[in-house]
Order: sequence, then C-alpha cells, then structure tokens
Amino acid sequence: MRRRSSRNAFLTTATACILSLFSPARAAAQQTPQAQDFDSSHSELRPTIERYTEDRGTLYHDYGRSASPTSQARFKQFYTDWLATLAKTDFDSLSEDAKIDYVLFQNHLNTNLHQLAIREKQVEQMSPLVSFEKIVYDLDDSRRRMEPVKSEQAAAALTQMVKEIKKLREAEEAGLPTTGKPGAPSSPNASITPIKAEKTVARRAAASVNRLRSTMKEWFGYYNGYDPQFTWWVGEPYKEADKALEDYSTFLTEKLVGIKADDKVTIIGDPVGRDALMAELADDMIPYTPEELIALAKNEMAWCTREMLRASNEMGYGDDWHKAMEHVKEMHVAPGDQPELIRKLAAEATEYVISHDLVTVPELAKTGWTMEMMTPERQLVNPFFTGGDVMSVSFPTDTMTFEQRQMSMRGNNIPFSHATVFHELIPGHYLQEFMGERYHAYRGIFGTPFWIEGNAFYWETLLWDLGFDKTPEERVGALFWRMHRCARIIFSLSFHLGLMTPQECVDFLVKNVGHEVDNAAAEVRRSFDGSYPPLYQCAYMLGALQFRALHKELVDSGKMTNRDFHDAILHENEMPIEMVRAALTNQKLTRDFKTSWKFYGPIPPVQ
Repeated sequence: MRRRSSRNAFLTTATACILSLFSPARAAAQQTPQAQDFDSSHSELRPTIERYTEDRGTLYHDYGRSASPTSQARFKQFYTDWLATLAKTDFDSLSEDAKIDYVLFQNHLNTNLHQLAIREKQVEQMSPLVSFEKIVYDLDDSRRRMEPVKSEQAAAALTQMVKEIKKLREAEEAGLPTTGKPGAPSSPNASITPIKAEKTVARRAAASVNRLRSTMKEWFGYYNGYDPQFTWWVGEPYKEADKALEDYSTFLTEKLVGIKADDKVTIIGDPVGRDALMAELADDMIPYTPEELIALAKNEMAWCTREMLRASNEMGYGDDWHKAMEHVKEMHVAPGDQPELIRKLAAEATEYVISHDLVTVPELAKTGWTMEMMTPERQLVNPFFTGGDVMSVSFPTDTMTFEQRQMSMRGNNIPFSHATVFHELIPGHYLQEFMGERYHAYRGIFGTPFWIEGNAFYWETLLWDLGFDKTPEERVGALFWRMHRCARIIFSLSFHLGLMTPQECVDFLVKNVGHEVDNAAAEVRRSFDGSYPPLYQCAYMLGALQFRALHKELVDSGKMTNRDFHDAILHENEMPIEMVRAALTNQKLTRDFKTSWKFYGPIPPVQ
C-alpha cells in the first residue's frame, strides 16, 4: 500500500547504506540524464488539465472540508461545467496522446459526479438522524461568504438545535427494540413517532455529527474573543450545543450502533450495494460484474493453494500447508532489527531489477526514500509496513501486550517481508511516485488503485515468474500475499453485496490465507472503515492481472523488451490500465470510449 508523505532532503542512514551496495559502473550508466529521459509530452489538452487541477485546488481550499449541501452543489456544478467545456473540443483533430487525455479527463469528471451521487444517497438515508445539520451548515456558509455575523440570531439557532437534538433522541429511543413483552410499546409517550435506523446508517450519522461538531468549533473560533457582541450572545449557547452534539454522537454509537463510543476494535462497515459497485467498476474501466470477479478470485486462489501445497511438501509438512505457514511466521527478526532487514531486502530487490534489465532505476531514486516506525495506534488498521517515499515500519512496541507483540512479529516475518518490501519501494510505489513526478505529471489526477496497487503487485507476480523467490519458505511468503490479494476480492465484494459480515470476513482470512487473528481484523477494519473506496482492496489482484495480460501481449510476443515495457508504463503515469494499453498499442480512440478489454477472458470455473 502506498503512503504519500513529504520528501526528506537528506539521506537517512538506511538509504545512504543502500547507495554503497551498487557498483560504480552500473551507477555511472544511469547517473546522467539523457535528452530522451525527459518528459516530451505535447498533448494539446495538457494546459486544460493543468488549469482544471489548479481550479479544483482553489475550490477545495474554499469548500473541500465542508459536507454541506452548498459545498456538494458547488462541486457538482464545477464538474458539470468542465464536462461542457471539454465537450467543445474538436476530438478528431487531437493527437493520439491528447485523445487519451480527453478520454481520461472525461472519465475523471464523470467519476466525480458518480461519487457525489453516491454521497447524496448516503446523506438522504441518514438525514432523519441529523435533521438539524442545516443550522450548523448555514452558520458556516455565512462565515465562508464573509457576511457580518448576526450574533443574537446565531445564539437562537444553536438553542433551537439543542431542542431538536433532544426530540430526535426521544424518537430514536422510542424506535429501539423493546425488551418487554411482544407488542409492548417501546416508549410511554404515544405522541412520539419512533425513528429506526440500520446500524450502518447510524454509524455514518455519528461520524457526520462529529464532523458537524468540528465545523461548529471552527465557526465559533473564528468570532469568539474577536467580536465582544458575538461572545456575549453565543458563548453559552455554543457550549450547550457542543455538549448536545457530543452526547448525541455517543448516543447514536452506543444505542443505535450498539458499541462503546471509544470502541476502536468492533467492525461495522457500510456496504454500498451492487449498483454502486457496478458504477465504480465502470469508472475504473473493469468490464466484469462483481459476481464474475469473485469467481475469478476463487480461481486464482485455487492456483495459489496448489503452489502452497507444493512448497509445503518441499518443507516436509506434506499437504498441511498451515503448518508450513506457521514455520514461516516464526522466521522473524528480534525486536529492533526490522529496519535493518527492510534495508537489506530493499537493496536486494533494487539490485535484482537493475541486473536483470527489467526497468530503469535513476540513481537519485535509489536514495530518495526514508524510513519511520509506525505508531501502535496506526498498527490497529495497518498491521504491515507501508511505503512510498517513506517506508513506515510496522513492528511491536513496548506498549503492546505479549500476544500483540507475537502477532506483529509473526505477521512481519522475513519471508513475508521478502515478497513485499519491493512492492512498497523499488520497483513498486516509490519508483511509481518518482517517475510520476517527472513524466506526464499532470495525469496524477487520473490515478486509480488498479494502476497504483495493481502495478506494485504485478511486480510481485513477475518476480515470482523469474525465480526471485528461491526457497520454499520465500515462496510461502510470496504466496501468502497472493492468496491475501485473492481473498481481498472475495471478502470485500461479498461484504458490499451483503453476502458476508465483517466477522465472517475476518474468519475467512484466518482460515483461507493464514492470517493472525488480530492482523485479519485490522485488514477488515481498514477495508470497511470508510477511508478506502469499495474497490480499493480488489485493485491489487485485478490491476496485476491487467498488467500481466498486457505483458503477454507486448513482451511475450517480442514487440517490446521488459525494460521498454515497464519504463513506458511509468512514463504514461497513473490511469485506468485499459488506457495504458491504448497508449502502448496505439489504439484508435473515440470520443465516447467505453471499456471493453476482457483482460482475463471468459471467467473459467473454479479449479
């Protein structure tokens, strides 16, 4: 998984050591950039896309942190207006590079409109639980427009909001299941119309209330102490409103959702449904249904199981591959030694891709990344290291329980790490970032996890094919991640289709992949906590399969070398992979391009 962060201008001890591992001859061969090394894109749409990106940044600066209807309407109008502007372009007169940009830009704008529609539906579902939110949004929108504050009216509005929250709580309490006899009323007040809500909607509403509280705090802080009239009128009503929102969020969480307000362990999730999945798949140019993708993943999982059995037999565990997995998990370094392990593995992988002429690795890229240790809190949702220009190392700390320390070390063992350090650094995420900042950089807005995560995982599969994983223990480590990526498709799509609960997803990972229980829970929690789009976890395997299909079409056929192929992918920058194929094969595009590339072919029955 890629994690962006700011550049460190200085070499860390780890990266400085890496530099010393490369031969002077090889370093000199790539040290000085040649003319052909620079971005030579002359797309006619580049200035348009760069202007759009700047305009969107300005809009985000003004409205990006607000979830108000005004903000949502403003973004909807913005994307609609840009679609209209793009439609005026003479598509047929564009160069091939610009036609790719046209299709990408059009898809990007439509995708954002789809996301706004999904958000609008979610807001509609939870609106009965947050019917008072307009009061806060109106106050904040007035501040954003820099209108003179009407302090007395603001105090009255906050006081009214407290009353509305009280009525909502009473109605929701009336809608709670009764513990008495069947048919007994859940509230003694017959005049109250009960409100009922699904746990997922209530959890979403609680999060919305917390955001409202933050918005109100920012609004209050803008005037408080600077405007004596405001402080005199609003000071006490604000305190009451803030306390009402805090208590209401706790009520929603504990009574309607059914967990403690400070519970960071229980997984609720928010399934989006089949229609939303189909829209997301279309936006990412994946011409398969969720059901077909689950079948695809099960077929890939069957291949992984066969290879796992082969490695298990080589290790002397017969067909009991879980025992082989247990052996591998015990192959971890001592506390404090994980950074050194990652440094060595990073150097090994970088040397491997260079010596096998697989991809260009600029000299500066070898030393441009740094390392940090992951906090125990972040490890609750990220049990494994993450990368990019900062490798964030997940390993036990002295604040963890004995069981947590054991699971963390076992989950970040040497064979597991051998198969994924390069996924995060070179030739994976860090090299992606490095090259993406230098080639077609304006296309960064078209990024999709199918390219970002798919390309990094594709390297895992390619290096497997080339024999990078030499020992059966290393192959078990690589297969763990490959099974993990298959499982992600199965459990995440099944959850969003309403076919699996979060706990069933955890159990599935433990049984079918060999996860530690805490690590499986962290994986599922991260997948469904709302920080990732619903297809993100599918993108690793599916994106890799797209790149593998393209590799077969262009490299296995002899049309391109490995290095030319991989350099071309990085130079085109992030985008749906079908558009990478269009660029590399000089495909003739039309203005109304629709996805059609069946990269996996017909979905075969599970073997």
